Amino acid sequence: MKLLIVLSLVALATAAPPPLTNNPTGEVQVLRFENDYYDSRGYKFAFEQSDGQTRQEQGELRNEGREDEYTAVKGSYSWVGPDGVNYIVRYIADENGFQPEIEEGPGGAVPPAVVASLLG
Repeated sequence: MKLLIVLSLVALATAAPPPLTNNPTGEVQVLRFENDYYDSRGYKFAFEQSDGQTRQEQGELRNEGREDEYTAVKGSYSWVGPDGVNYIVRYIADENGFQPEIEEGPGGAVPPAVVASLLG
C-alpha cells in the first residue's frame, strides 16, 4: 500500500504541467471539467481551459488485496508555450515507473528544461 501511495504521488508531481507564461491577463476559464471516482478501484478526470491547457488522466487499481497492489495511471496534458507551439505530454505510470512521451506541434522543439524535468 505504501508503494501505491508513493507511485501515485510521484506520478502526480512529475506530471504537473509547467507554469503558465502565455496568458498575460491571468483570466483563465475552465471550458470543460469531468471527474469520476470509482470507489477505491479507480478514477478518471479531464479538464480544458481557455488558455489552451488540457489534462486527462485515468487510474485503476492493480493487484488488489496483494502486497504489490498499486494504481496504474495513464494520461496526458498539453499547453501552449510562449512560442505559440502546442506541447503534449502523454504518460503512463505503473510498475515500471513514470514513462512520458513528449510531442510538440509545428515549429516547436521541446525545451531542454522540460525534457530534463520529465525524465528526472
